[in-house]
Amino acid sequence: MFSRIARPAASGLIRGLSTSAQSNARVAVLGASGGIGQPLSLLLKNSPLISNLALYDIAHTPGVAADLSHIETRAKVTGYIGAEQLPESLKDADVVVIPAGVPRKPGMTRDDLFNTNASIVATLTDACAKTCPEAMICIIANPVNSTIPITTEIFKRHGVYNPNRIFGVTTLDIVRANTFVAELKVMKCIPSYVTGYPKGLNCKLNVNSGHAGKTIIPLISQVCLYEVSIFLLAFTTNRTVFGPLCAEGDVLKGNDDDHLSSGPLLISCFSEPPRSLELW
Repeated sequence: MFSRIARPAASGLIRGLSTSAQSNARVAVLGASGGIGQPLSLLLKNSPLISNLALYDIAHTPGVAADLSHIETRAKVTGYIGAEQLPESLKDADVVVIPAGVPRKPGMTRDDLFNTNASIVATLTDACAKTCPEAMICIIANPVNSTIPITTEIFKRHGVYNPNRIFGVTTLDIVRANTFVAELKVMKCIPSYVTGYPKGLNCKLNVNSGHAGKTIIPLISQVCLYEVSIFLLAFTTNRTVFGPLCAEGDVLKGNDDDHLSSGPLLISCFSEPPRSLELW
C-alpha cells in the first residue's frame, strides 16, 4: 500500500499539497495507529510539503504522535483519540487519508469486509463532510469499489460533493502489474532511460477500472512491444488481478493486511508449473 501513496496515491495528492499556500498543507490520517496508518504517517512526516500532521484513531494515537514528533522535519504532529476528538483532528485539513478499517483475513474477499468497513468509512467521511468539505479525501479502506460510492453519497447528502476531491488509492494494482511483467522479462529489451525505471525493472503500464477481482484490468498490451504469447498475457493478467488470493491465500496468511502483499511467487498461482515457462 505504501506505493499507493508514495507513487502517488497520488499525483492527485501531490497536486493537492502543492496548491496550499507556501506548501503548508495540513494532512489528517484517520486510522493512524494501524498496520498501514503508522508507516504511512511516518512517510508523511518526512514530506517537506506538510506543515501539520493530525493522527486520529480509536486507540494509541498519542504515543504514535509522540514518536513521530521527534523526527527532525517541519511537520507538527498531533494525536487525537476517540470519536469526540474526530472533528478537531479534521479542522482546516487540506488532505484526509483514510486507511481505517479491518484488514482482509485469509479466506476473505473484499466484499466480506463491507459490513464492517462500510460503517467505519461512513462515520469518518460524515465528519469530513461537516468539518473539512473542501479537503481531498483519499480512501484506502477496502472494499474501495464500495467505500468510494459510500463517501460520495455522504458528501452529496451534505451538499458538498466535488468529484475532483474524492478518490480511491489503488496504485497497488499498478505496482503489481509492473513488477510481474518485469519479472517475466517482457520488457528486457527496453532501455531504462526510455521507461524511467531502474535497470532490471523496465516496465510501466496502466491498470484501469476498479480495485476488486475482475474489475482490475491491467493494460499489458501497452508495454508489449515484442511478440508475447496468449499464455503469458493471460497468466500475467490473472496474477495481477488475483495475486493476493493465489496459492490458497498464502500471502494473506503471511500478512495480516493484503495492502502490503505483492502476490505470491510466479509458480504458486498454479498447482504445477506450466511447460511454457521453460521458454524463459
